[in-house]
Amino acid sequence: MRPDHEAEYREFVVTRQDRMRRFAYLNCGDWHRAEDIVQVAFVKLYAAWPRASKSSLEAYTRRIIVNTVIDESRRSRFRRERVTDTIPESTSNSQDPTQRIAVMSALERLPVKRRATLILRFWEDLSVEQTAQIMRCSVNTVKSQTSRGLQTLRGMVIESISDTSQGAQQ
Repeated sequence: MRPDHEAEYREFVVTRQDRMRRFAYLNCGDWHRAEDIVQVAFVKLYAAWPRASKSSLEAYTRRIIVNTVIDESRRSRFRRERVTDTIPESTSNSQDPTQRIAVMSALERLPVKRRATLILRFWEDLSVEQTAQIMRCSVNTVKSQTSRGLQTLRGMVIESISDTSQGAQQ
């Protein structure tokens, strides 16, 4: 790679690393896997850097991350149960931690593509068209995945919160 490309690449990685790690975490639910996924994404981006469009590098990197998460979920060796004694790290100033935990738990249980669609639409605040481009699917697919994902997520969150409040009353 040419020195000027190398400098551009380094600047991109340094300025976007934390954001991409958070994005990967939301997609996979594990900080260690998120770091690995971002590392893989940046390696793939490095290989494609000379021919990548500089105007859409963030979207391209997000697409690599989503594809990597999907690929990993297809491999059985990465399917393992995660048991923890501690509450996951919090990055928001939510007033009700029970609600945040319920949402994150429900988000982890969604199918990979629905989860990625919801994260792109609502966490990354991308349009339907931008999400469709990153996911490499039609606008209608994004709309249906978003609708079904939100419906499923709402049901799981309500169920989880009601279970938690019933457990506290007993």
